[in-house]
Amino acid sequence: MPETRFNFQLQHTDGNARAGQIETPHGTALTPFFMPVATQATVKGLTPEEVKAVGAQVVLGNAYHLYLRPGVDTVRTMGGLHKFMGWDAPILTDSGGFQAFSMGPLRKVTDEGIRFRSHIDGSEHNFTPQLATANQEGLGADMVMCFDQCIAYGATEKEVRQAMERTHRWAQMCYDHHISPPTGAATGQALFGIIQGGTFPGLREESAGAISAIPFNGYAVGGLAVGENKEDMYQFTGQVTAALPTDKPRYLMGVGSPEDLVEGVARGIDMFDCALPTRVARNGSLFTPRGRVDITKARFAEQQEPLVEDCDCYTCRNYSAAYLRHLFRAKELLGLRLASIHNLRFILSLMERIRAAILEDRFDAFRREFLGVYQPADEAARQQQKEQWLQTRGGLNS
Repeated sequence: MPETRFNFQLQHTDGNARAGQIETPHGTALTPFFMPVATQATVKGLTPEEVKAVGAQVVLGNAYHLYLRPGVDTVRTMGGLHKFMGWDAPILTDSGGFQAFSMGPLRKVTDEGIRFRSHIDGSEHNFTPQLATANQEGLGADMVMCFDQCIAYGATEKEVRQAMERTHRWAQMCYDHHISPPTGAATGQALFGIIQGGTFPGLREESAGAISAIPFNGYAVGGLAVGENKEDMYQFTGQVTAALPTDKPRYLMGVGSPEDLVEGVARGIDMFDCALPTRVARNGSLFTPRGRVDITKARFAEQQEPLVEDCDCYTCRNYSAAYLRHLFRAKELLGLRLASIHNLRFILSLMERIRAAILEDRFDAFRREFLGVYQPADEAARQQQKEQWLQTRGGLNS
């Protein structure tokens, strides 16, 4: 691995919005940025070259899936995750805590970790904070996440506190493992702590204080975008970032709707990830400046122009909306790929425009203009879709 160490530089602020730069052993990324989800070492349906072409600087892999298949030792033998998947830019890996927790009755949480049965073959495994950290270090990711206890939305304050305090203990264990040579700290890998606390302001404040007291390379806001309404998500995001050090990157986990990216940046977030752009693309839901549209609707049947006239993505530069509709109605795989390219480019272009606005001290105007035109998905429908996805998929796939 190259000798470059992880480093974050805050370059400019505009209100609470921040523009910066993250240096890693596999290259530099400009913040704020969005990470396409490559759960199993692939962004579904796309090549690494296509992901790079839409403007992605960093991708996210999942240590739970890669631990189970093909295995950390296999990836290490193949030269690490970058070589294995053909991606030469930075990679962040999630610890797999959410996936293990999502196993429901197939898992048991103790102070030592999470014991669970594989969703693939039913084999039993035990993730400890140390193992979850070692797995990510073994994969060779540039940024790795602490092992935390996720908890379902709607849990009682007592339950949330118990999970939060366990997360704090696990965070210290992850850090102690990470800085012990010859593990991640010796190779330039960065470790991020995760702040929990649910929708309880007092717990969020307590968690932010406890996690930021540990000198992690960055800090993540976890436990949001799991069922709470958007106003609560924005409120708790702002509360947490106000309590974090300004010289470390802030990461809002699992958030990818355009309006949430804009509002997250407005509250001081530097990094985002979510499977939503590619997941909804595969269902025929495409982003436009006015909101998401269903490409299978009859109104696109004879539209000779691209879906978005001034979009610079490969899809809009080469194909009509009518052709995209045809592909989806004919159930052709190319439709899923072209839709994924479009949605990712829409999101990554949005992040580029956000950064430019911050650097030019016009972010507030950009925010008002964007949100004045973009119509988010219906809140009730969004909540129902999220709940159904969490129940049926368990967060196990992107």
